Amino acid sequence: MLYTGGTIGMMKDPKTGSLVPFDFGNIYEHMPVLRNLDYVIDFYSFENLIDSSNMTPEFWIELAEKIEQNYENYDGFVVLHGSDTMAYSASALSFMLENLAKPVVFTGSQLPMGMVRSDGRENFVTSIEIAASKINGMPCAPEVCIFFENQLLRGNRSTKFNAENFNAFSSGNYPTLADVGIKIKYNREFIAKPKEGKLIVHKKFDRNVGILKLFPGITHAFVKHALSTPGLKGVIMETYGSGNAPTAEWFLDDLADAIRKGLIIYNVTQCKSGSVEMGRYETSLTLDKIGVISGYDITTESALAKMMYLLGEGFSRSKIKKYLQESLRGEMTV
Repeated sequence: MLYTGGTIGMMKDPKTGSLVPFDFGNIYEHMPVLRNLDYVIDFYSFENLIDSSNMTPEFWIELAEKIEQNYENYDGFVVLHGSDTMAYSASALSFMLENLAKPVVFTGSQLPMGMVRSDGRENFVTSIEIAASKINGMPCAPEVCIFFENQLLRGNRSTKFNAENFNAFSSGNYPTLADVGIKIKYNREFIAKPKEGKLIVHKKFDRNVGILKLFPGITHAFVKHALSTPGLKGVIMETYGSGNAPTAEWFLDDLADAIRKGLIIYNVTQCKSGSVEMGRYETSLTLDKIGVISGYDITTESALAKMMYLLGEGFSRSKIKKYLQESLRGEMTV
């Protein structure tokens, strides 16, 4: 159990009434139900706990290194993480942990675990069960995933869509990996098979990436300024519907000029479900012609992590464009 920070690990101080970090050293006193689980559970809290709004690629590397150091000692890992950037972190870890053969389950909560109606306790216990579950000696969900409320989702297919409901995450383009009620029902046909070979942990990210979200009324000056950001190497362009964008001459000229200068532009839909289909409408046909790359049904969170990962690996521009259009960790349907 790896605690990075976030709402789930907070409880109310009886003296001050303010929220303070949960003491996981006394977890069995706070949650005696854990004694009923036939598991050995160890806990690690990062020295500098952070709100997930402060998440960085450097912290992703710390987290991946901790899993790497303990990989052979445990059947699975549960990562307690703030919900706001959980989908980004789960996506990043999916690309970092090549040949993963064990569950890495991200979970959190909308209410602190120390509160009466907290969703944290159920998320906490069920995530432990999922991380430990095996059938015929094989893990039930050997991939990076997110468990929230009653659904297990592929991490790099997930996005946070609700800031208030306990059911905070959705996976618009991929089915649930498991549905949790009285029993945990694993949807095995959608779960990745355990990878063979030694775990390889990738630890380089290039942060020279940006997100350009299109909107009605977007100006020439804004687009030109965004695309000319010093050091920028890749842009996730959030387009309308199935990958559509303005056909204004200045807009297409700016994109084409940036691409000629070496910028990689990745077309991702703003919709929570559905796929980019460049060329389906006239408004996306020109994007394809000038060299914008289709992201198909990848999420923005996963697209960002994938771009940072590929650039960090130092691949050639042509190889990065090739990999952006392939599913490397089940993050997209091509």
